[in-house]
Parts: sequence; structure tokens; C-alpha cells
Amino acid sequence: MMKPMLCGAVVAASLTAGMVQAQSVRDAVQDRGVLTCGTNESLVGFASQNANGVWNGFDIAMCRAIAAAVLGDALAVEVVPLAPEASLAALVAGDVDVLVRRTWDFSNDAGMDVDFVGVYHYDGLGLMVRSSLGVASTTELEGATVCVTPDTATDANISDYFRVNNISYTGVPVTNFGDAQRRYLAGDCEVMSGAISSLAATRATFETASEHVILPEILSREPLGPAVRSNDAEWSDIVRWTLFALIAAEEYGVTSVNVMELAAVPTNNREVNRLLGTEGDFGAMLGLPADWAARVIAAVGNYGEVFEGSIGEATPVGLARGLNAQWIDGGLIYAPPFR
Repeated sequence: MMKPMLCGAVVAASLTAGMVQAQSVRDAVQDRGVLTCGTNESLVGFASQNANGVWNGFDIAMCRAIAAAVLGDALAVEVVPLAPEASLAALVAGDVDVLVRRTWDFSNDAGMDVDFVGVYHYDGLGLMVRSSLGVASTTELEGATVCVTPDTATDANISDYFRVNNISYTGVPVTNFGDAQRRYLAGDCEVMSGAISSLAATRATFETASEHVILPEILSREPLGPAVRSNDAEWSDIVRWTLFALIAAEEYGVTSVNVMELAAVPTNNREVNRLLGTEGDFGAMLGLPADWAARVIAAVGNYGEVFEGSIGEATPVGLARGLNAQWIDGGLIYAPPFR
């Protein structure tokens, strides 16, 4: 009779030890004092290093926003550049705390042990050509050569689009996006394919950027957003609502310039008060201080400030807001209520 009891006690002790050893991502980040943030390898306007080795861009702002929320220090970030094909596996393996740029689709979500927490950039698959080719639409690409990585979602989407629209083309196989850029510039293909944001960022690095045109058609939807490992609801909520804080701040006119003034005393807008921590106990629901969102906005600005300052029309990347405008301006960007 003693052996079964002893065995049960050992099992219970083992389970208890496992529970004690388990640590939430928030606690791990706070104990470490640094957020490890997975980004693109290098993409101007989104994630790239300046001459001093400092990372900047749209994706980096999201990394810093999360660090500001959790650590109170937007610079407490270790940027981990990852190839797209390896990024989700790196997240699942625990190499990074969060992955800030990945396409949210069925396979990436249901096929991996990760959760996407929202969309921070509505993108789409596009095509870029030299202006000297004299085309203004994909319908004029009959018989063109297209650089594309075989057996990828991009390859399938291009094939589907051209077939549906009765356009013939010749695929030029490349190994990755960087190889496509090299082959395109070398003249091995007339058309370069990729996410429109990636094409715009890549074009910005060309010596003759004005000689290259991104065609207007969107071949597929590519919603980009942060992903986290599954089974840590608290961490998912922190990353999700950090993104929503940036979006809500723009809608309500809270900026990096006025946020501390607005957070000093309650305003007439209760949504703003709850966002900035002067009303309610919303920070505690995330295990964060009451002013967590105010710290985020003060550090990086609101969504509009981040977009316009890194990839907007006045930058070398030159993207219009389009679908990434606030819902009140005809776009798809909005945050659930802070209530």
C-alpha cells in the first residue's frame, strides 16, 4: 500500500516543481531586464541599422513600445534579426520573446505553436518593374520574366493570379528575397515580386529609385502583425494591448508631445483616461503599472507618428496610409475599446 502512495507523492512533487519552474514571459523579461525582439534581417524603414549600429524603423518602434510597457525603458531591447523562413521556429524555440513582423495566415497561425495578437500593417503581394519597361499594370506583363522563390506562398499566389487573369509569364527561380533583388538589378528578370512594403523599402536603397515602379494591383492579402508563443495569455495580452494603445492614441489625439500633460490629470474623455491610467485599474489587469500606456506613447509616439516617421510618404520608403489609415479616415486600423 505504501508504494502507490509514495509514487503518487513523487508525481505530485514533480508536477509542483514543474509549476514552480515555469515562468511567464513577462517575468522572464523583467528578470532579464531586456526584451529579445525578432525582426526582419534588414529592411529600410522597418528594421535597419544606422552608421552607429543603432536599429530604427517601424518594426523597431513596436519592439521599443513593448519594452517601455514591461520594463519602463524603450531602449532595453535586444534586436534579433531573423530570416522570414526561420522566424516562427525561432519564436517557438524561445530564441526571442516576441516576433514583430510576420504574415498572419492560416498556416503560420494554426500550423505553429504561436498566437498572432493583431495586425499592425495591412500589406499585400505586389510586383515591381523598371519604368523603362513601359507598363503601368500587371495586365501588360504578358510573357514577362518574374523572379520568384519556388514552392513558396508567393510563388503560388503569383501563379494563381496570372492564371486567373490569363497572363503567361516565365518564372526565374531565386533562393530568397535578397537573391531576387540581386537578380532583378542584374537584369535576369523583368519583374520583382514581394510584399509591397518590402518592395518599397528595397526600392528606397536603389541608386536610381525613381526608375522603378510598383504596379498598382495587389495579388494577395498579407496582414502583418506581432506573434508570441502560445499558452501565455498574459504575455499575449501585453503585446496585443501595447499595439492597441498605439492605435487608440492616434484616434484620440494622444501624441508623444502631449501625452504627459494629458496623463497628469483626468480629461473629459474617459477612454483617454483609461488608456493613460488616470481612471480605472487597467494596468493591473496586465500586471503592469497604471501608466504603462503613457510610457509607451511617450517613448515611440502613437501609431500615426510611428508610421509617418518611418515608412510614410515623406520618407524614402514613401508608403501612403491606404488601408493602414484609421477607420475614421477610411482605413482598417482601429483598436477595441479601453473599457
